[in-house]
Amino acid sequence: MEVELNSHDVYGHIGEQILRFGISTETDKYRIKNCLLDDVNKDADKGKKLESYFLRSRYSNINELLDKVIFENKPSAIIVIDKATDELYHVMAQLTMSTEVIEAQTYVCGDKKLHRFTPFKDEVMTDLPSDVDADELDTIVVPAREEGFNEEYLKNNRWFAIRISSAMIDKIKYIAAYQVAPVSGITYIADVDRIEKYKDTNKYIVYFKDGTVRKINKVSLGKKKGLAPQTPKYSSHKAILTAKALDDLWD
Repeated sequence: MEVELNSHDVYGHIGEQILRFGISTETDKYRIKNCLLDDVNKDADKGKKLESYFLRSRYSNINELLDKVIFENKPSAIIVIDKATDELYHVMAQLTMSTEVIEAQTYVCGDKKLHRFTPFKDEVMTDLPSDVDADELDTIVVPAREEGFNEEYLKNNRWFAIRISSAMIDKIKYIAAYQVAPVSGITYIADVDRIEKYKDTNKYIVYFKDGTVRKINKVSLGKKKGLAPQTPKYSSHKAILTAKALDDLWD
């Protein structure tokens, strides 16, 4: 995580800093693990939280968890900044390291302060039912209009210019299409082959595995209002295949 100001040089300062982070996370994996282990061992509250987590997770201990996180996943960075600019996103697009940008601002009036920020993973957790484990999320659901859906999703086996949370890049295995009105439902799903940066932006293009685009039983709009995806949303492959309506996927 890197805290910056909009006044900082995005090329010589911010971009260079993130590049160094990316290099060090590749060369100092064992050092990173040891630092985290030391921190957990010194903090009883963290130890208790982890013990509780292991009871309901597929990991049995801290070593197993850290090996997965550090050695099997690619590093990502979070930039907390007072204002995200197009220039900042341009720099981030040049880096192979996945980067999340969070705007955080503080307004002061006398002795009162108001903090405005977007919570980390907000777009991942929004509308997620409380009984759903975020670790189960493996599918991105994208809104699709008819022309783009027919040309890109069905014909070219791809979907692009998508904002994807850096926390989800390595987890996404499927991409589902929500066809907007008049269809108004999730109708197709495909296996993800790879995800790459899209042109000179901080967005992504998702390529599908050949021959995996398939029609599914329509997941229609339900009784709850406001659940139709306007931007990409996350769910699980299993949940989508068993759902009757969007009510079954999101609160």
